[in-house]
Formats: sequence, C-alpha cells, structure tokens
Amino acid sequence: MEKLTPSEEEAMLVIWSKKGGFVKDILEGLSGEKPPYTTLASTVKNLEKKGFVKAVKYANAFRYEPAIPQESYKREHVGNVVSGYFKNSYKELVSFFAQEEKITPDDLQEILNMIQNGKS
Repeated sequence: MEKLTPSEEEAMLVIWSKKGGFVKDILEGLSGEKPPYTTLASTVKNLEKKGFVKAVKYANAFRYEPAIPQESYKREHVGNVVSGYFKNSYKELVSFFAQEEKITPDDLQEILNMIQNGKS
C-alpha cells in the first residue's frame, strides 16, 4: 500500500471520519488553513487513482467513500515506521516516546493494562 502525501492523508482522515463525502464536505472537515477547492478536488482524484477512495455519482456530483479501511492503512504504515526507524521493535518505539517525554507513566500503565486484558 502506497504512503500518502501529507495533503492526501489529511483528506483521507476527514473521509474516514465522515465515512465519505463530497469535496465540499471534505473541505469543511479540514482543520487549519484550507486549500482551494480545486486543489482539494485534485487531491481527492489522486486518492481515487491510488485506490483509497471510490467515487459514487449522485446527479452531477461525486461522493467519495473510503475504499481502504483506516485500520489497514495505520497497521501497514506504523509497521513501516517501526521497522525503518526502531529496528522492528515496538519496545524501541515506546522507549523513544518515553525518552522524549511524549508518553507518561500513567499512559504506560494504561497500555500494560490493555495488553494484560487483551483490549485495545
């Protein structure tokens, strides 16, 4: 599965959260500075070409729906980050975040409890 560009990923996050939408809906869902409508429309077309969304025609407009589940994308690309930057070790990943003070002892305890209880 291809890694998305930052603008494609931002659009996909909106599409996943809304379970699809027209370009104007996706534009409204973006945070921060919004790109021009035509730029976003091109981004969404690229997502369609890459197989991330499917276009469903409604009258004279297209509604874009996710073709790939968010969990599948996360699973593959988090795995790529772990293998590429952390010697394929999730322990190294967690250690990195602890050293950078991006994760608290309470967070770690919660993760341990999730592992022990088999919950995500």
